Amino acid sequence: MSFAEQLARLQVFLDADDLHEEALDFIAAHGYLTALCICPEQVPEEEWLDALFAEPPQYIDTTEQNAIEATLAQLKAHIARQLASDENMELPCELDLGKDPDESELRGWCIGFMEGVFLREAIWFEEAEEEVSELLLPIMVGSGLFDEQPEFSDIAQDQDLVHEMITQIPELLTALYLICHAPEEKPALLKPKRH
Repeated sequence: MSFAEQLARLQVFLDADDLHEEALDFIAAHGYLTALCICPEQVPEEEWLDALFAEPPQYIDTTEQNAIEATLAQLKAHIARQLASDENMELPCELDLGKDPDESELRGWCIGFMEGVFLREAIWFEEAEEEVSELLLPIMVGSGLFDEQPEFSDIAQDQDLVHEMITQIPELLTALYLICHAPEEKPALLKPKRH
């Protein structure tokens, strides 16, 4: 089975109505896995799988379970490769919140991404709090999770600003990935000299 076919099967599984109501659908799961790939700390697979499904799904058998879990791990590895390449990340949805943001796929993707951030929230902001906060802002705005907060509701009122912010998400992902994963290069001057 090709990767595309595996993804199609995964999408049908994640978008089915019989999963727990808090389980992530395919688009949200993509956002979630993207956040996990960017996170400076590796989250154990068992932990992120549990959080993704909210409660264990009713698999037909262990073969189905193994196939779904393996495809999720493959998708995560695929996203990690995309982030590490020089090209902008491709999202599986339009970069548009549409007329009804709550119904848009992009909102789902952003919510999934933030769910991934929440798994290790403190770690995200440990090294470069200001830069990371700034880069996460468009995703936070897109998620709608923070609309109760005054500064976010102000932004949400400005449709042009929101649109401008969310169209930047693919390049922001690359920047976040680099902040969290680029090796710290110490200038040669600081290296002890050997005599």
